[in-house]
Amino acid sequence: MTDQDKFFKRLSTLKNLPTLPHILLKLIEACNRDNPDLHRIADMVAKDPSLSAKILKLVNSAFFGLPRKVDMIEQAVVFVGTSGIKNLAICAGVLSVFPKSAGDGILNLKRFWWHSLRCAFLAKHLAAEQAVNQSDEAFLAGLLHDIGKLLLWVNFKSDYDRVLERCGDDTDLLLAGEAHMGATHAEVGAWLLERWHLEQSIVDGVRYHHEPTERITHAFTMVQVIHVANLLCKGHTDEIDDGLATAHRFFNLDAGRCRELMARSDDAAQEVAESLGIDVETTELATPTVEKSDHLVQDRLTREIKHLSLTIGILEGFLTAENQSGILKCMAAGLRTLFDVQRPVFFLLDEKRDALVGYLSNQGGAYVKRPRFAISMKMQDSMVVGTLLKNGAMDSYAVDAKGPLAIIDEQIVRLLGCQGMFCLPLTAHNDPVGVLVVGIEKADLPALLEKSRLLRLIMQKGAAAIQTDTIRRRELQKVHTMRIDASMDLARRVIHEVNNPLSVIKNYIKVIDMKMADVGLPHDELRIINDEISRVSRLLQKLTSFSKTEAAQPLTAMDINALLGDILTLTGEGLLGDANIELRTDLDPKLPAVSVDSDGLKQVFINLIRNAAEAMNENGGRLEVRTRFIPAPLGANAVAGEPGAKGHVQIRFRDNGPGIEASVREKLFDPYISTKNGGHSGLGLSVVHNIIGSFKGSIVCDSTPGQGTTFTIELPA
Repeated sequence: MTDQDKFFKRLSTLKNLPTLPHILLKLIEACNRDNPDLHRIADMVAKDPSLSAKILKLVNSAFFGLPRKVDMIEQAVVFVGTSGIKNLAICAGVLSVFPKSAGDGILNLKRFWWHSLRCAFLAKHLAAEQAVNQSDEAFLAGLLHDIGKLLLWVNFKSDYDRVLERCGDDTDLLLAGEAHMGATHAEVGAWLLERWHLEQSIVDGVRYHHEPTERITHAFTMVQVIHVANLLCKGHTDEIDDGLATAHRFFNLDAGRCRELMARSDDAAQEVAESLGIDVETTELATPTVEKSDHLVQDRLTREIKHLSLTIGILEGFLTAENQSGILKCMAAGLRTLFDVQRPVFFLLDEKRDALVGYLSNQGGAYVKRPRFAISMKMQDSMVVGTLLKNGAMDSYAVDAKGPLAIIDEQIVRLLGCQGMFCLPLTAHNDPVGVLVVGIEKADLPALLEKSRLLRLIMQKGAAAIQTDTIRRRELQKVHTMRIDASMDLARRVIHEVNNPLSVIKNYIKVIDMKMADVGLPHDELRIINDEISRVSRLLQKLTSFSKTEAAQPLTAMDINALLGDILTLTGEGLLGDANIELRTDLDPKLPAVSVDSDGLKQVFINLIRNAAEAMNENGGRLEVRTRFIPAPLGANAVAGEPGAKGHVQIRFRDNGPGIEASVREKLFDPYISTKNGGHSGLGLSVVHNIIGSFKGSIVCDSTPGQGTTFTIELPA
């Protein structure tokens, strides 16, 4: 065992060995995912009151320059982004396990943290400048590159004080004195980060940041970034000059660009230090003198850069959104961030109904379809419809000057809670997608119109994302139909081939039974065999039930509430009661009748109730059954007798069970797809889908893992 091994073994037994907070490790993991869940990240941050307060303080500082105060963590996460949240959390977490003040000792902690913060931000900027997809890792490595000094000082204070006193500002003497103690601060820092299970690239950045430049030449980019950042953040001109020369050698960056990045890093470090309550001692940096006359230009440029970075973040959000609701939520976040629009409403075109259907945000911020807010495209007096037909922005102040608004438009204005509204068409590749409607005061309209170009850009990209999602869902429906057709064809072939030998066997059993009639032996065994063969034949026939496109029985007018009441009474004490499931009903008393086959619809309802009960079987739960009448789109003037001419009846089954993963949900109504374990065939929901289709209705599933599942059925009244 070497002397260094003995030193680290001794170090590992000391009481003052810090560990990262558990919440920080979970937060870093959540932020590093390919599709980070902002809501989950916000919940994790909210559990740490100290971290929450610091993040809100920073978001509301001049560093971000937001148009309004942010007082909710979820909003802050949207504004700052996962990278910013992770970096702030890392700063707060690291600082929580080490001392932050004491500027009068030999190890000046105020100066130490100032150097570390500057180095962190500069490393992040350098990594981004080189298009290295590790800017967050560079930030963390820069922040922790000297952490070994703190570890040595906390655990061997008297010995390390003597080393610091002897070496002064001479780095070579410092490293020699630390090596004499057992290991250099770079080696100690790398050892600690390995114990924290951080990325190897971060560990190596800390381990080699004091190696000679010639050796660093043959290292990965992360090591080079930390080496250069450390040189540029030193307090002496000679060291800064060395850093500038090395930056040009490694990254081909000229001195002017390096100094710009250094100045930006200083500003960011100062803001973060104030927000996190870090007592720092700033040092002068050799940056160019800025004339007073340049401040206005710099401020304007800074705002433009912030808007650009926020816009890029929003556009990236369109690419990662899982579904239409996620895209709308991202569009709404962009409207809040860039235009201070707090409550937008989206009307999306439903080509099947030839209507614009409203999508409003719920309490969780998700945008959900509100069928009652539907406007037929035939209602051309409405400003909302006119916006899409004319493919041009409109506002109620200009329209009102030519005459009174349509009543539906006045209702929307009151819903938005403003003096008026502004409408912008949503189009993708010249195809109509919908209309954005925002409430706005007359005095605020000019400011919004000034940004109309950026607003159109973002909304067009959002509309394109919605159109792509719509096309994807249509293609999935086509694939679903093809799968059913293929499964049906295979089932017919199998049934045909298997039924032939079964018929032969049944005939031979009958012949054997007749021949044994004179013998006087019991025939029960032959009868049982014959019955079981008949049962096999019936089971095979059921394999094709999922492919039926027509109802088995004539359609009759049916009271949905009465049918549901009978089924819930039938299943309440048995299926639901035994599983400790609370049943809640909300049935619309004015529900019109629908034309269905009662036996088929009973099969649908029982199947959905059974699925919910089995999903919640282990711990119990809650099942909500709700019915509502959805009138036809306003101004539709639909022809009597057409499906949906009088509106639709909606039946919703919602449980708070474990939910369904997205990969399963997309194929949920395909034959032989099941979320259950064991020998389930997976035909249940295929049968449900086709029965509802035979009534000219629709069924959709909305589910979030860990939060529950909702099946929504719509049938024409």
